[in-house]
Amino acid sequence: MMRHMALHRKGGTAFLGSLLRAMRPRQWAKNGIIYFAFVFSINQRWEFAQLREGLELFAIATAAFLLWCLVSSATYLVNDLLDAPHDRLHPTKRNRPIAAGLLSARTASIAAAAMFAVGLGLSFLLQPWFGVAALVYIALTLSYSAFLKRLPVVDVLALGSVYVLRAVAGAVVIDVPISPWLYAVTGLGAIMIVLGKRRGELMTATEGGAEQQRSVLGAYSPRLLDALIGASAAGLLAAYVIYTLTASGLPGNMAMTLTVPIAAFGLYRYLRLLYRDGNAGETPEEMFLRDRPLQVAAVLGLATVLTVLSLGR
Repeated sequence: MMRHMALHRKGGTAFLGSLLRAMRPRQWAKNGIIYFAFVFSINQRWEFAQLREGLELFAIATAAFLLWCLVSSATYLVNDLLDAPHDRLHPTKRNRPIAAGLLSARTASIAAAAMFAVGLGLSFLLQPWFGVAALVYIALTLSYSAFLKRLPVVDVLALGSVYVLRAVAGAVVIDVPISPWLYAVTGLGAIMIVLGKRRGELMTATEGGAEQQRSVLGAYSPRLLDALIGASAAGLLAAYVIYTLTASGLPGNMAMTLTVPIAAFGLYRYLRLLYRDGNAGETPEEMFLRDRPLQVAAVLGLATVLTVLSLGR
């Protein structure tokens, strides 16, 4: 009896662990983009002295972040269900719970449906336009999983768009307009990272097996991807410089330009790791978690932005 109960608990723990892994919690960091509008609205909508209003806005943004994590995890489950045959051919993706047979297709489907229902319902209750943004995100990501990922260039633009949707969702949920240049920065940064992922996947793929692992890889070459990554990186930095110089919600003393060298260093560091380690771009979240200079640049950049915005009124 005791042995049966212990085995049952062990099986339940293993199931929950597999489900959590399939939900990809490390990917939730991407949803931090939802906080962009909150951070960059400090100078235009509230002062640190107005602590109550600031805390209310932060609470709303955090609720939006958590709901987006729930919805995005549901899309990851659907993606892994559709990709399981190809994932089994990949040296690391074959260890994903669904591809490895640790999580059944039926269980993953039920979990995804439940997360979609709860996440989307609560999103509309939190703020109707935020719910619309979440619905568009679901439609776009599911379309990507079903067929857009097979279309060269379109696959990159589709993934870049979901990053911009996160920024839009963060703005509408707290009713704060943000500069179009910040959207441009988000989109170009996302496109650069997605291109880096394609480059990493191409480097990882065995000779002649690239199209088996991801069919669209046959349309790309390292040379083409390198050119596109360079162009998007240059556009990203240019858009951020223009943002710091022209955005109406920033302090008039141009102090936000102090963040440009930090952004340039972070960009340089990412590109250095991308080209030095070959397939490092395939998992940008792992790159960030392993690299201390990137982490320092992110923390220093955020601290500088907060300081400039809070003192520049």
